[in-house]
Amino acid sequence: MKTNLTLDHKALEGAYETRRYFAKFERIMGHLSRVADMTMDEGGLGRNEGRVVKGYLRALANSFTALSYKHLLAGRVSDLLPSGLTIDTTDSGFPIYQELLQMANDALNAGRHLDNLATEKQLKQDMVRYILNEHKTPKRLQFALSQRLYYQELMNSSLFLAQNDPQAIWRGDVGGGDRRYYLLHWASYDSQTNLPVVYLMDIEDSGRIALPRDRERWPQVQSHLMAQAVSALKLVTIAHGFDQDFDELHPKKLRRVFLGPMYSHWFTRQNGPLRDVLAEASGKEGLDWALAWTTETLWSEKTTTEKTGFFSSAERQIFNLDKSGSDSGASEVQRSLILPQRAYQVLEEKNPPGLRGVRKYVLGAGERILSYK
Repeated sequence: MKTNLTLDHKALEGAYETRRYFAKFERIMGHLSRVADMTMDEGGLGRNEGRVVKGYLRALANSFTALSYKHLLAGRVSDLLPSGLTIDTTDSGFPIYQELLQMANDALNAGRHLDNLATEKQLKQDMVRYILNEHKTPKRLQFALSQRLYYQELMNSSLFLAQNDPQAIWRGDVGGGDRRYYLLHWASYDSQTNLPVVYLMDIEDSGRIALPRDRERWPQVQSHLMAQAVSALKLVTIAHGFDQDFDELHPKKLRRVFLGPMYSHWFTRQNGPLRDVLAEASGKEGLDWALAWTTETLWSEKTTTEKTGFFSSAERQIFNLDKSGSDSGASEVQRSLILPQRAYQVLEEKNPPGLRGVRKYVLGAGERILSYK
């Protein structure tokens, strides 16, 4: 966990740097859905889990699109947009948490802002007239159009926000119909690491009322899970707390997917083996990056019964923990790296020990993605 977060923050300066940053992420986001498909094919995610993760990836791409509109005129209209996008340059590469909080607040007021802005067509017509009459760049009109596009994106798209509340997907009945089987999923933009994180939990519900329709339990479950959506907590801590707090809900598997960090020779600072790899691969724009994708999994190994009162008892889970001594709080941890072919070639030449066991998804020619272990 970081101790002095602001030392790792940097405000992007000027339109060129800002556009280059968003162009890099647009390329990265364009590949992640196919990486999710390959992860499903290789058994790293189940089919339902993969579809959920791809939904969050689309929402994350929408959030980046919205932020790119907001900061489109960065450095050119400093009186209207006094600060540029702030990113975390160490062990993240993503915008800082406060950027997502502000976007969520803007989304609540997007309709009011749009009511006060001219239409996209009107703004474009005004820009043409301004250019013809004044022979100058219509910066203020360009800014108004960028803000309109920003608020339209907030209104019309599904977004990845600082908190993305739990949802339940019914997967069928188990135990002769006595229990219902759900996939719960939720996500957060972690305030300490400035990373998007997705959570997936398989549960069995032995309650009388189906969980999503239970007016008492479902709000409690949602509040509990969002409060525990902190990357500093180990999976076994999250799962054990859930198991103890809800006697009729039985967590059978918990997964956490970290979408990042994004490492870039241009935008971030790295101290490990990737520093030299990305520096050597940085000759051509767009080839100096790598994105980490980490999946932690914890599953229930068996169950036991615990007394909860004089005449009552509850089922409790005994979780399978990694026996390798890693103290990860998970049953297994799968680490992947997504990177362009040039960066992968340099990585293979250097062959640093710390990355030898990491799955590599390599963006090859013709938009192909190749998988290497």
